[in-house]
Amino acid sequence: MVRHVRPDEIEKRARLLLKQAGVEAAPVPIERVAKQLGIRIERSDLGPDCSGVLVREGGRAVIGVNWDHHSNRQRFTIAHEIAHFQLHDGTTYVDSGYRLHFRDLEAGSGTKREEIEANRFAAALLMPAQWVLEDFRKRPFDLAAEGEDLEEMARRFEVSTQAMAIRLTTVLNVGHDKDDGEES
Repeated sequence: MVRHVRPDEIEKRARLLLKQAGVEAAPVPIERVAKQLGIRIERSDLGPDCSGVLVREGGRAVIGVNWDHHSNRQRFTIAHEIAHFQLHDGTTYVDSGYRLHFRDLEAGSGTKREEIEANRFAAALLMPAQWVLEDFRKRPFDLAAEGEDLEEMARRFEVSTQAMAIRLTTVLNVGHDKDDGEES
């Protein structure tokens, strides 16, 4: 039976990881967080349908990231794969002692529970709720307008405007069970 991770636990674990990495402000240096976990990042051509892959062998791990994607997308992908590393054994493919967590086309739709959890964790890691609230309170704007203010906030966190809009909506509507982040 697969153990699901509650949204509040995801938020807590992301905050703890940031604290352990000594990260106190946006933008989160996501590659430093990965390095602290002992995860190596490799960029390569993963094809048009793959953003990233997590490869595990024993206690070691490598995250492969599609070098053709925008840097914000790469950051979210790294955070998403860190989430799988932290939260899931995942759907695995076993070959010569390697454990691979592959994302398929269905994963991007956010319909698989593990993918929803990984997106939530990635959003919480790159856009911690408290930081997002503090930033928004300094410069409040109409979320429905989706203009320059949202784009500027996304730039400060080095995420896409889509990811920031979803995260802001979720953080401002605490208590609702929404899916954070974008597909990775």
